[in-house]
Amino acid sequence: MTVEEEAAQAAEGGLSFEPLEVFNLRPLFGHGEVHWYTITNATLWMAIAVLAIFALFVIGTARRSVVPSRSQSIAELIHDFTYKMVEDVAGHEGVKYFPYILTLFLFILFVNVLGLIPTSFAPTSHVAVTAVMALAVFITVTVIGFVKNGAAFLGLFWVKESPLILRPIIAVIEVISYFVRPVSHSIRLAGNVMAGHAVMQVFAAFAAIALIAPLSILAIAAIYGLEVLVAAIQAYVFTILTCVYLKDALHPGH
Repeated sequence: MTVEEEAAQAAEGGLSFEPLEVFNLRPLFGHGEVHWYTITNATLWMAIAVLAIFALFVIGTARRSVVPSRSQSIAELIHDFTYKMVEDVAGHEGVKYFPYILTLFLFILFVNVLGLIPTSFAPTSHVAVTAVMALAVFITVTVIGFVKNGAAFLGLFWVKESPLILRPIIAVIEVISYFVRPVSHSIRLAGNVMAGHAVMQVFAAFAAIALIAPLSILAIAAIYGLEVLVAAIQAYVFTILTCVYLKDALHPGH
């Protein structure tokens, strides 16, 4: 909905109801079409997320105090939590890829949380953003699998424990499921983030009606609290799936 349409609707006393409007990409400078090189609201909030991560993990831990400050405690907690997740899921061999996985977790977590600030933007609600991260994970683990195991990496698709007559059929299913990974990996994150923001937008629209405004406000508060939890859970789910895929690349045998 354009600004002119919104103004006309407001003048007529109608209810503005555009639950997907919060997901619109807009140029940060000027107006016009959005191209691949255009600096948009998504670009801005991803940059803010990177700066926030830098502030917490570089500036906040610069003193390396024996008695940590609040920022250092938070950074150490996130670091240790992610390290243990990588070690538990991908094994000791997967620890060498910990910096990459920690970067993914931090970026998704901070973008999700910052996206909950009123008037902000959630880049992870766009499949274009999550698909890039999912493809990066897919390509990375595939390259690692072939570099480390060579042709033996194809053993990931050949289930030796199954009856011989079923192995070719299972192999086809395994290959299809393998190449579907980046699709499910990206859509899961974008879909959950988009759904939560859309629901909040719907209740926010109903809050303009005086009769049901109190219920709408209570619903928004409840959903907002849930979305804070979802922001962390979705970052965790994306990261732990990355660890699972990494484990398959390092140990492809069934």
